[in-house]
Amino acid sequence: MINNPIIEAMLNRKSIRQYNDESPSDEVIAAIVRAGQQAPFASQLYSLLLSRNKDKHPFKAPLLFTICVDFHKLEHIMARRHWQMVTNDLLLLLFGIQDASLMAENMVMAAESLGLGSCFLGIFPNIIERIVKEYELPKRVFPLVRLAMGYPAENPASRPRYPMDFVLFEDKYPEFSEEMITKAMMEMDEGYIAQDYYREANYKIPLETDRKETFTFTNYGWTEHISRKWGQWEASPKNLLEQFAMCGFHIPETNMKEAE
Repeated sequence: MINNPIIEAMLNRKSIRQYNDESPSDEVIAAIVRAGQQAPFASQLYSLLLSRNKDKHPFKAPLLFTICVDFHKLEHIMARRHWQMVTNDLLLLLFGIQDASLMAENMVMAAESLGLGSCFLGIFPNIIERIVKEYELPKRVFPLVRLAMGYPAENPASRPRYPMDFVLFEDKYPEFSEEMITKAMMEMDEGYIAQDYYREANYKIPLETDRKETFTFTNYGWTEHISRKWGQWEASPKNLLEQFAMCGFHIPETNMKEAE
């Protein structure tokens, strides 16, 4: 495969959960944020929250960024132009999530180029209210994802990914054969099991149904892990819709049903 320093950095990227005590300088932080800003955008619908209080951070990371979808700023600008927002909040959030996600990825790769490591931390609804209070977020700002960052104190292996023929579809989306699905599952599971990923983390998602546990760390791989996650958690959107509403984004579930 064609390679160069940028592609090599992307292929070698991994989540870092152990950091040394060195704190990145303001100059390094500014370079990472500026690179993040240069990502493609719909309307620059993002803001960053930064904490340097590593004693309170996951993994004691020196930096903790919270990447937010932010319409508060844009509405101030629109008001100066004597406009009001009329676009529905669901579409706004779709574009805002794109902007914030692209910025976050640019920040990750900029950090890699400067010798830092990072770890994406998904934000579930149960911590959104705490973030809003901690940072005194105004309405129309929604915390999307967190990014722990610092200088690595570990060098784990890069994690497996789907085979390319399970990702890249030319001209039309395929009808999957049993062979294609089996190959993709084996590539993911065998890779994670070979690295002892879940055994070393001592983490297996508990079964919350009447299913009988048949997996041990010798055969518990990524496909069972991800299936347990999305096969058991957050069946109703109610909790998430309430968090959106708390942040000033209103997507009534009844309206969604009526639209169907």
